[in-house]
Amino acid sequence: MASDQPNRCEFEEDKLVLRFRTTIQADVNAISPVVQHVMDTAARMGCTEGKELEVEIALREALANAIVHGCKKDVGKQIELCVACDEDRGMLIVVRDPGEGFDPTKLPNPTLGQNIFQSHGRGIYLISQLMDEVRLERGGTEIHMLKK
Repeated sequence: MASDQPNRCEFEEDKLVLRFRTTIQADVNAISPVVQHVMDTAARMGCTEGKELEVEIALREALANAIVHGCKKDVGKQIELCVACDEDRGMLIVVRDPGEGFDPTKLPNPTLGQNIFQSHGRGIYLISQLMDEVRLERGGTEIHMLKK
């Protein structure tokens, strides 16, 4: 995991309990250490009490999508991760990649027809099922996730 840096996350600042930003190398081996750090920190702060599994899976999926699709597994590229806990809204997570983005309306529904048998293509769907709010921004290069 890269060192923590001053934050540029776009969260309302009034009621944030925890807030940090970090960048990670676009390497699938970087996912587990950064997820563990986020989950340990959130547990200490009480951000995700009772919702840890949903947050962990969604974060893993978002980081994997950023590495595989956004960065095309180019370890020379970086992914930005912003995390905040808000007293009223819960845990906020933003993952940004330097990729070209994508049109989310063109993603096939993984629960229909032959898509059920595909070995990929479920990340965004899974994230949207696990988190309370999900928004794709900046042409699909940025995902905002909220768990209340």
